[in-house]
Amino acid sequence: MTTETFVVAYEGGDGDTSLIDYAIERAKKDGAQLLLVHILEWSPYSFLTPQELEERKQRRAEELERAKSAVLDPAMEKVKAAGIAVDCRLKFGNVVELIAEIAAQEDAAMIFVGRAGSQSMAARVFGSVPIGLAQVAPVPTVIVP
Repeated sequence: MTTETFVVAYEGGDGDTSLIDYAIERAKKDGAQLLLVHILEWSPYSFLTPQELEERKQRRAEELERAKSAVLDPAMEKVKAAGIAVDCRLKFGNVVELIAEIAAQEDAAMIFVGRAGSQSMAARVFGSVPIGLAQVAPVPTVIVP
């Protein structure tokens, strides 16, 4: 019998404490492991000079390292302290598309995502990450308040 994987779409904000707590609780009940996924949105610029592209590449690497140490590492420590197996993925791109893609690649059983997020008019009109995942995810998506 293989262990189920639950993907946790983790932003690392103040509202994500209940998300991690709920994911830990569910993983304990179901004997599952967690995969924390943090996506940094990064738009491609095709009109930059080679020098600008190189500088951007360096900034991107620095941003990945900062996100790993400031966002994912503390969350992973919390999950490990609870006795749950955990791994993480950190990528640049479209949040909804990449989380759904990772869930499919990892044959995840479920995705957990926090409800907190932008309450801007754009988010209400065009949708948010939780709503986007609920629409396109290949597995059930649990929106945690």
